[in-house]
Amino acid sequence: QVQPVESGGGSVQAGGSLRLSCAASGIISSVFWASSKNWYRQAPGKQRELVARLSSEGSATYADSVKDRFTISKDNAKKRVYLQMNNLKPEDAGVYYCNIPTNTRDYWGPGTQVTVSS
Repeated sequence: QVQPVESGGGSVQAGGSLRLSCAASGIISSVFWASSKNWYRQAPGKQRELVARLSSEGSATYADSVKDRFTISKDNAKKRVYLQMNNLKPEDAGVYYCNIPTNTRDYWGPGTQVTVSS
């Protein structure tokens, strides 16, 4: 399967944690290594927004709303991208998408649902 696949979503109470995983086994390793990796989220009735980005060089940037709470990381050997989410807030709820843009194609996963109750 070429499309990345997200997992790890679920329902948590505010203050809880989740770790999302994105499996990109269908992407050629060299392409995966050379590409940036992004996590987006989309809440009901809102536009999809960039939550975290990891450059090909390993530099991470975050949306202001998740700084100091979320951490993006990767495992090149496994071709996986992770998003550790701590101290979750109700406003973090939504569908989270893994995105890997390459020179020839923009890869998107189907998303994983995150629900945060207050």
